[in-house]
Amino acid sequence: MSDTSSAALRSGRLAGKIAIVTGGAQGQGAEIARAYAAEGAQVVIADVAEAEGAALAEEIAAKHGPGVVHFTRHDVSDAASWTALVAEVAERFGPVSVLANNAGILRFGDIERMPAEEVELLWRVNQMGVFLGMQAVARTMRKNGGGSIINASSVEGLAGMPSCTAYAATKWAIRGMTKCAAMELGPRGIRVNSVHPGMIDTPMTRVHGGDAAMEFGASKVPLRRVGTPEDIAPVYVFLASDESSYINGAEIAVDGGVTSTHAFGA
Repeated sequence: MSDTSSAALRSGRLAGKIAIVTGGAQGQGAEIARAYAAEGAQVVIADVAEAEGAALAEEIAAKHGPGVVHFTRHDVSDAASWTALVAEVAERFGPVSVLANNAGILRFGDIERMPAEEVELLWRVNQMGVFLGMQAVARTMRKNGGGSIINASSVEGLAGMPSCTAYAATKWAIRGMTKCAAMELGPRGIRVNSVHPGMIDTPMTRVHGGDAAMEFGASKVPLRRVGTPEDIAPVYVFLASDESSYINGAEIAVDGGVTSTHAFGA
């Protein structure tokens, strides 16, 4: 196990925390990983995107030191991969205290035409991946006095949108699982909350329409702009920190005001 004394000496809101960020190689996950390291946590970036994940780990290590960050390939839909990940984190840094359950994929599809294979893929990555993550870290957190689990849902977990039935099903499921887990794990000192981003400018969203999609999204937002990963990361920092010690089972929309009225498709 690496010496964690240097982590304890770093000032920051997350000093002494050991965090896993799934889907951490790009987009929102990458910014969460950067923010966690900047606030003093030791961070494991877990993703199937090996080149991007390794490059991000090098970037963070160059800024904050090699003992702060590690990248590992991880498939969130595979239970064995979760077991190996938690064990690797414990060996390298110590027992995990924060899980940013961020990994997810986006697929659009009309009910009448969406292939069952696409629906199942969404379920396995978005929904099963979050469940397996909670299951894997809860065992460690319970033994070590508690922790914080932050599940990535969406505004599609709060309201509907055309061509998003399969995707929204996973995000509503994450919202529900979060509340059940908060009740189940709260007595063990483990807080579980969900974050519900609106339209965020990331590679995952840009692949579905590029600049035109961003402009359309901005026109539907009361703040008249789409969000950025930098808008999301501070919420994850807050929920990972002891500042949020009495927040459990909450759903936090970071959407520019979209869910204050109608969904994007209204």
